[in-house]
Amino acid sequence: MPETTAPRLCRVKGRDTWHIYYERKRISTGCKDRASAELVLSKFIKELSRPQTGAIGISKILDLYLADRRDAEKPGAERLSWAHKQLKEWFGEKPAEEATDAFCRAYSRYRLAAGISTSTARTELQALRAALRWAAKEKLIIEAPSVPLPPRSAPKERWLTREEASALLEGCEAEHVKLFVVLALGTAARVTSLLELTWSRVDLERRIIDLRDPNKPKTSKGRARVPINDTLLEYLNQAHQFRETKYVIEWAGDRIRSIKRGFRAATERAGLENVTPHTLRHTAATWMAQAGIPLWEIAGFLGHTNTRMVEDTYAHHSPEYLKSASNILFF
Repeated sequence: MPETTAPRLCRVKGRDTWHIYYERKRISTGCKDRASAELVLSKFIKELSRPQTGAIGISKILDLYLADRRDAEKPGAERLSWAHKQLKEWFGEKPAEEATDAFCRAYSRYRLAAGISTSTARTELQALRAALRWAAKEKLIIEAPSVPLPPRSAPKERWLTREEASALLEGCEAEHVKLFVVLALGTAARVTSLLELTWSRVDLERRIIDLRDPNKPKTSKGRARVPINDTLLEYLNQAHQFRETKYVIEWAGDRIRSIKRGFRAATERAGLENVTPHTLRHTAATWMAQAGIPLWEIAGFLGHTNTRMVEDTYAHHSPEYLKSASNILFF
């Protein structure tokens, strides 16, 4: 390899990690100290020295892509790391061209057999597709293979009736679980949004909850500012009076990072099946649709910028859906 084209370490303005400079491209090593970066560079050069085309392995591509995302402070990097863990176990150091349709479909079957959902398998393969396209763009491989994705899962139809919601509240023995249920039904917010919600974004006087975290970059999963109804206000006032931390959902002087165990226990006491914390968001949107709330307003409540998903998932619950079209079909 000519000396002028050999990969080398370099610094990039505004970044605190070392980068590999190769063929007019800068690839993040993900390392802040030079010694660790030298190891990454050594492995990178070793991969380049392989005689076959596309010698850099898929596992290495995934590592470099994730490092680049983290270094650029792109949102979702940690979530991406979970998908990469599963992909690396399956694909290993196979070259990119071995990510064939057949091998990717076999991965889907393998993951489904392990008990994960179709949507999760799809998300993981989307992560692989993105990493391979990035590698092609960075000229680490000649061409990104086509990665087939499992079909999208049908929208979940499970939602709670008013009676089931009351039974769920009665099944909540812990106050923080009960507060979570009331918050979820009253805001239609995602689970993570509620567990990360701080009192600084709850205005009890103006009765507004701002689900947007100013310390986090904006992502495709939008968050809204929603009003506080009478039921929710009562629970929030009581929780605020006895608060011990800055987080709205707390227990024993500490924030709650997962509500799954307490929520599952509550559903068992209530005799409810196939109900998860996310079911409450779906329930809130369904109740709004059944009450005739305009779909664009429901979309705003859910934090969506358009009504496409709401129309696909909740329109059939609305008593006004297609009514004007139906009214002209008289004979």
